Amino acid sequence: MGFVYHGHYAQFYEIGRTEALRSLGITYKDVEALGVIMPVVEIHTKFLRPAKYDDLITVVTIVKEMPLHHKIIFFGEIYNEQNELLNTGTVTLYFMNATTMKRCNMPEMIQERIENFF
Repeated sequence: MGFVYHGHYAQFYEIGRTEALRSLGITYKDVEALGVIMPVVEIHTKFLRPAKYDDLITVVTIVKEMPLHHKIIFFGEIYNEQNELLNTGTVTLYFMNATTMKRCNMPEMIQERIENFF
């Protein structure tokens, strides 16, 4: 069809989250070294226009609310080269203890770097 496969949008949002955290000086490797993992527990996406093969896209990732307790919600928007909004979505992740697999509070390292924006 000449359109980007719909399943790739989840990967685009993952790249956006990873780079958003990296811009704060945080990597998933750093978080996992603390014994915390961040699995995705919910994804919502709305397809407005298709991305086409070879389109250059821009992924915008925003945390609109200060994360509390055990979850963080990333809001995303995907644009094409003409700055047309193609897709919107939210991805919810939980902070979980890697050993017990139980939810835990957001690590202080993340809280300290994010709270400056709220």
